[in-house]
Amino acid sequence: MTKKEEKTELFCDYFARWIRVYKEGAIRKVTMDKYYLALDWLRRLVPDLRLCDLDRVAYQKLMNDYARRHERQTTMDFHHQLKGAILDAVDEGLIARDPTRKTIIKGKTPRDKKPKYLSQFELHSLLKSLNLTSEINFDWLILLIAKTGLRFSEALAITPKDFDFPHQSLSVDKTWDYKGNGGFLPTKNKSSVRKIQLDWQTIVQFSELIKDKPENEPLFAKEGESVYNSTVNDLLFRRCKAAQIPVISIHGLRHTHASLLLFAGVTIASVARRLGHASMTTTQKTYLHIIHELENKDIDLVMRALSSL
Repeated sequence: MTKKEEKTELFCDYFARWIRVYKEGAIRKVTMDKYYLALDWLRRLVPDLRLCDLDRVAYQKLMNDYARRHERQTTMDFHHQLKGAILDAVDEGLIARDPTRKTIIKGKTPRDKKPKYLSQFELHSLLKSLNLTSEINFDWLILLIAKTGLRFSEALAITPKDFDFPHQSLSVDKTWDYKGNGGFLPTKNKSSVRKIQLDWQTIVQFSELIKDKPENEPLFAKEGESVYNSTVNDLLFRRCKAAQIPVISIHGLRHTHASLLLFAGVTIASVARRLGHASMTTTQKTYLHIIHELENKDIDLVMRALSSL
């Protein structure tokens, strides 16, 4: 393909080629699916847009059309996915100027969402409502996520071998392909491989629960059987209602875990390591509202300390 032909290539075709060259084999399947979803939207919204016609006005119009159907954060994600390919096209001389510069990101009004996290009292009420039988069930999964802050896919991949009872720790080094056909997958990133310290109560409970279980088989999933996020969320919904507390999602338990640690005075660096975040920046962005609350408390402490001088 000559340079002239490349410049007249359809933007959606260029994006498809860019995904194959730069993303296939480099990112996890779940992330890859998001890029292909973005490609589907490109083909739907701008099927005839050529690279040579991709200027700031055309790009802003594309973002506006996408934003009419999606919330602002989803539109922002779409923008970031396209921007990587567009900047490469600029570097290759296929587009004269960066059309994504000064893009205004819009979006539909967000729907009412479940609370992101529970208070310590609310979490205590939830844990009391769980049906923790002598056999493994999804109530135990809810307990484990609440006590560790694991991602759902990480919790599904936990095997008896991952528990180190003498050292009161849990190893996280894999995930479970619950969106596909089951089976172990790598963690989200290198930082997600970690050891999580467990409290003595959780150690005692799980040491009894997993006794005589095959050490390399997952506790909450089985090869060839589907495990749906919605199934566990439905159970959590019922447990929250029974405990008369706000209804949260299973991912909300991860937020709850992190929030309680931050309010208890645990450093952001330690929380980031425990959650398996790639950097502290991710933790700071996710829990900015809590960090602001803690800063206000710190101001009170500073003023109290100064007034006593």
